Amino acid sequence: MLRKAALDMGEFMRKLRSLFHRGEFSAVQAFCEEKDAPIANIIARGIAKHAQGPEKVKEAIENAGREEVYHLEKRLSLLASLSGIAPMLGFLGTVTGMIAAFHAVETNNGVVSPADLAGGVWEALLTTAFGLGVGIPALAFYNWFVTMVGKFVHEMEVTSTEFIDMLEGAELAPKRTEKKQTAPAQGEDDDYFRRKG
Repeated sequence: MLRKAALDMGEFMRKLRSLFHRGEFSAVQAFCEEKDAPIANIIARGIAKHAQGPEKVKEAIENAGREEVYHLEKRLSLLASLSGIAPMLGFLGTVTGMIAAFHAVETNNGVVSPADLAGGVWEALLTTAFGLGVGIPALAFYNWFVTMVGKFVHEMEVTSTEFIDMLEGAELAPKRTEKKQTAPAQGEDDDYFRRKG
């Protein structure tokens, strides 16, 4: 999932801006659909709604963003559980090993050799080592993946905001041009009244 999410954001946004400023909305959507990455999926969902107005675009982007974050995070809970459960199972093995060692002491009425205790102690240490051997790497990977997911989520938020700003800018541009075209030229009113006397 993280390999799929990795994308050269600078290059992606340069290409996206270039297509967008040319008004090629279908090309923007096609370009995003070519990229199998979360941010591309989000932009594709947003651009598909551009004809329905900025509110629909924002709604589509927010929904797509939630889905992509879910896909990025959905397997992290397994690592989190593993990093917590493995040491606990190791400690359980420690307890059962010590129980076995003390049971040997009780069975032999307190007269025991080191060999009688070794089995229980060996079990206790082995399970603890195994639990920690699984739990420590799982915790390290979990923290690393959480950091990477956080980075991708931040990039998705920044890029989505930039995309919405581009859309809003495109919406405002025709209105500004319209106002400029309908505004009377300097001195036109004066000429009209002068001709009318």
